[in-house]
Amino acid sequence: MPERLAALDPFDLRLLELLQENCRRTAEQLSEHLGLSPTAVQKRLKRLRETGVVEREIAILDPGAAGRGMTIIVEVSMERENLGVLESFKRRMQEAPLVQQCYYTTGEADFTLILVVRDIAEYQTFTQENFFGTPEVSKFKTSIVMDRVKVGLGVSLDA
Repeated sequence: MPERLAALDPFDLRLLELLQENCRRTAEQLSEHLGLSPTAVQKRLKRLRETGVVEREIAILDPGAAGRGMTIIVEVSMERENLGVLESFKRRMQEAPLVQQCYYTTGEADFTLILVVRDIAEYQTFTQENFFGTPEVSKFKTSIVMDRVKVGLGVSLDA
């Protein structure tokens, strides 16, 4: 069991599960589920945030409602793998608003990206700016998502 997870007690683990379900619950609501006082819950939340166990609390939007109904998965292979090239590409992807997720991976591709775009034209512009105009990108493979079967960033807390 990872060191950070091992340091968490059953109350912390249950609190993290509840936060992943709905991070807008108040300390009072969480305390009802945990059998702890609201003050104890607030102290635990503060510690979990300060230690980085809870990285961020965000709103998850419906991409279609936001005008970005197309999800695209892209596997990117680099021309050469040196630290400068990798770090430069990572920075560009971190700054690119259309990139929802970016993973540096093993296997055939060096990076796997998840993009949420308005349409294929917006994706084409993205590829021209980030792949074709970049000598370090050797090739990329595009898959268009047909159905969002499961979307989430929840982490299983089972031991």
